[in-house]
Amino acid sequence: MAAIEKRSRKDLQEMDKSHHLHPFTDHKALHAQRSRIISRAEGVYIYEASGQKILDGMSGLWCVNAGYGQQEIIDAATEQMKELPYYNSFFQCSHPPAIELASLLKELSQPHLNRVFFAGSGSESNDTIIRMVRTYWDLMGQPGRHTIISRHNAYHGSTVAAASLSGMKAMHKQSGLPIPGIVHVDQPYWYGSDQSLSPDEFGLQAARSIEAKIKEVGAEKVAAFIGEPIQGAGGVIVPPATYWPEVQRICDEYGILLISDEVITGFGRLGEWFGADYFSIRPDFMPFAKGVTSGYLPLGGVYVSDRVADVLIDKGGEFFHGYTYSGHPASCAVALANLKLIRREKLVARIRDDIGPYLQKKWLALADHPLVGDTRIVGLMGAFELVKKKSPIERFDEKQRAGVIFRDHLLDAGVCMRAVGDTIICAPPFILSHSEADEMMNATWKALDLTKVDLAR
Repeated sequence: MAAIEKRSRKDLQEMDKSHHLHPFTDHKALHAQRSRIISRAEGVYIYEASGQKILDGMSGLWCVNAGYGQQEIIDAATEQMKELPYYNSFFQCSHPPAIELASLLKELSQPHLNRVFFAGSGSESNDTIIRMVRTYWDLMGQPGRHTIISRHNAYHGSTVAAASLSGMKAMHKQSGLPIPGIVHVDQPYWYGSDQSLSPDEFGLQAARSIEAKIKEVGAEKVAAFIGEPIQGAGGVIVPPATYWPEVQRICDEYGILLISDEVITGFGRLGEWFGADYFSIRPDFMPFAKGVTSGYLPLGGVYVSDRVADVLIDKGGEFFHGYTYSGHPASCAVALANLKLIRREKLVARIRDDIGPYLQKKWLALADHPLVGDTRIVGLMGAFELVKKKSPIERFDEKQRAGVIFRDHLLDAGVCMRAVGDTIICAPPFILSHSEADEMMNATWKALDLTKVDLAR
């Protein structure tokens, strides 16, 4: 590592170009313009090898919730690696960090979610759920119940099974997905609809597309419904208030399992510990990852309800599923330190009562800019949409790349956000201060003005 750190930025870019294939990347385009080398980070800032200081408005990839450079998290990893750097949890073995973390996770969740299965990522967590859901119904004497309902434009990961749960057309087209037994329904995206219905009416309609799909497939064949409380990579789609209560009713009525994908929303981002708490739903599974360690080490997992876990324990026999790094000791130690820090510093309440409302007021005010259509934000998870005309809505031609133009201007101004088409999304670290929020929003206004000039040309 020391040898790499001494190399010049140009040398690192050449090595990266020659040997490193990046995720979710147009490799030809990257080779033409070279990669941005992030060399260090502190607080809410990352630093490019050129020296540029950038406010990280995306918490890495929705994950560095506690911010960069938290010494107690770093120390937890170091001490655990000295004590027990690795052992597996196969063969009736366990170790203190996994046991303690599972117990702490139980304290943070709803009363019926008492057990956790550990994985290495959100994708692995959702793969686990597919296996567990189908095993549950087999043990219940209903092997025909294998179909899982997901949503268009959802994102649940990029492994073969998790990408099948995802509703991303480009991923499916490129990989011959989804695998059998996974179907998709409408997303609760009111702003993207014709807006002929009120948000509440639309929320009910979107939820009832699940019921229509259950009837189409046959209730005796449907195992579960999976949804992100707020769709993340799909553009921070905040559902109308009527949506999740109706989804809960439908799942209860037809007896299907409810999966709340908490990979992004879990561990405080919405001002509650979980999205399921924010929307008052009672899931049977909650996959998690990202924020559980604030990204300091990889870790994922699945909360499993008593309804399911009791059947797996009482009727199951061996569950032929697991990962080499399930419950990795160092990752679990890091998660323990991270969650204790978040709880001790009351960062979840801070999002609900302090920095959340402060940022939300400024974020929603972006609607005054002539390029901004819808603005939406819950906790520290927000989006706004760039439009050519507000009423009636007229969107930019895809070739104009409005979102990319804005993103690049924002980076030049020292702030990182993400462009999903012409939707701009943000999810800053929980430790964001008021002055840092001001810095982020001032740069956003500046980038919007520069984008307006560029698009006018």
